[in-house]
Amino acid sequence: MLADQTWVLTGAGGRIGASVRPSLAKHVRRLRLVDRVPVTPEHAGEEPFVADLRDRTVTSEAIAGAHGVVHLGGLADEAPFDDLCQVNILGTFNVLEAARLAGVDRFVYASSNRVTGFYPVSAVVGPDDATRPDSLYAVSKVAGEGLGSLYADKFDLSFISIRIGSFEDAPLEPRHLSTWLSPRDCAAAVLAAMRAPGVRYAAFYGVSANTRGWWDLTPGYRLGFRPVDNAEDYAGAIDPGTEQAPDDPQGGPNASREHTLPHL
Repeated sequence: MLADQTWVLTGAGGRIGASVRPSLAKHVRRLRLVDRVPVTPEHAGEEPFVADLRDRTVTSEAIAGAHGVVHLGGLADEAPFDDLCQVNILGTFNVLEAARLAGVDRFVYASSNRVTGFYPVSAVVGPDDATRPDSLYAVSKVAGEGLGSLYADKFDLSFISIRIGSFEDAPLEPRHLSTWLSPRDCAAAVLAAMRAPGVRYAAFYGVSANTRGWWDLTPGYRLGFRPVDNAEDYAGAIDPGTEQAPDDPQGGPNASREHTLPHL
């Protein structure tokens, strides 16, 4: 039962971390808020812990005694690959290894829809399809999913990857009509991943129930994720811009050369 457990939330000071904290704090006995800078507790059961996830010793201290981990920490956009390797890949490895040593029961990983960003907008994509990352950032998230699969198969660590959509209070651009993830649905996705019974490894798209969605939501349904918001409710307020061709990449501008070249 989550109510009797201690969970670690890495990246607790980030946009998504700040958004999901109230819901998570209501469902667990203790929520350890891990970030590179101090995060002020605002809800019952929260405790701050300052850690740079690149430091394996400190990361192990942050995870000690936990029943579960929600790993949101990392760089959230395109960056030089050396930085992405250090923070998103090595950092994720350090958290996974700390979780293994601590005997953690469940590891929830914040992946990204960008891991399949080169599929065309005409395709319906699910987590069983091959990855087609649209950026160096997306490659780092593919690596995180791979590490999770390894730890699930080799060390029996229960690992669930949430491929986060476009997290915003409301959709802001035409692409978001397909990719939007509302704060309410984001919290529901994380809680579903924390609660799902009998899972060794799974992945699903964390996205709202958008009429124009590109991703198969069935795997999330099987894990108990039932999104309720729909970007279509905001369609009238969004400038349609240039209509997308069927073979345009789902990653949009992130799939362009210009998005990555400045970081090479």
